Amino acid sequence: MTVLQAVVLGIVQGLAEFLPISSSAHLALVPWLFGWKDPGLAFDVALHVGTLVAVLWYFRAQWIELVKAGWAIVTTRRVEGEQQWRAVYIVIATIPGAIGGLLLDDYAETVFRNPAITGVALIVMGTLLWAADRFARQDRSISAMRWTDALLIGLAQVCALVPGVSRSGSTMTAARGLGLDRTSAAVFSFLMSMPITAAAAVLKVPEAVRAATDYTPLVAGIVAAGISSWLAIAVLLRFISRHSFGVFALYRWALGLVVLWLVWQRGF
Repeated sequence: MTVLQAVVLGIVQGLAEFLPISSSAHLALVPWLFGWKDPGLAFDVALHVGTLVAVLWYFRAQWIELVKAGWAIVTTRRVEGEQQWRAVYIVIATIPGAIGGLLLDDYAETVFRNPAITGVALIVMGTLLWAADRFARQDRSISAMRWTDALLIGLAQVCALVPGVSRSGSTMTAARGLGLDRTSAAVFSFLMSMPITAAAAVLKVPEAVRAATDYTPLVAGIVAAGISSWLAIAVLLRFISRHSFGVFALYRWALGLVVLWLVWQRGF
């Protein structure tokens, strides 16, 4: 892999990770469309180190409060106050994704990385995102969440193992379907991405490092992913404060149809 290819994939990963358009789909499709060698799931996950740094830095004030809240829970063995409950909800939301990732890792590496599946997933998830955003209640804030909301959003995250579904797309769709307003849905989706992303990085980054003969492309891709991730978070939060998720649904439909057309044209 060249440095240019790694940077392109890093930018794609960073922008698509937090926009509800599926970073895994784009990372699988870009090499396929341009005829590049597929870098594999380990490289894709390594790029998440950049997105992890971005989400930690962007929400650093909230993470400091959440760490304090978590420590207070451990020391007092009680859960009191909004921040402590939010820390608990993030843990609850992470559990299904962790279990699903361990059980379906082989499928995510092979069977799920199929362009036809990706195209269908893009369209189906785009439809669900549009429907949840269009018809759901809009009056619940993140402070009104319950443990059942966190669990259901966490279950939705498991679906993101299929490229085209989108981790942020599935979790935001579930959150909107449960009545959270757009900003609350996005913020909780971003916060809950940290534990599962960190766990995946710990498991897969050593594999990507061992497979690399030249670390320059890997480092360049991670840096590009971090910068573009920070930009994506900032832009999305500002955009959805005034607009719906409809434009992302339209993009998913269009991309999904293009992918399915290309699959048909290429005969696989």
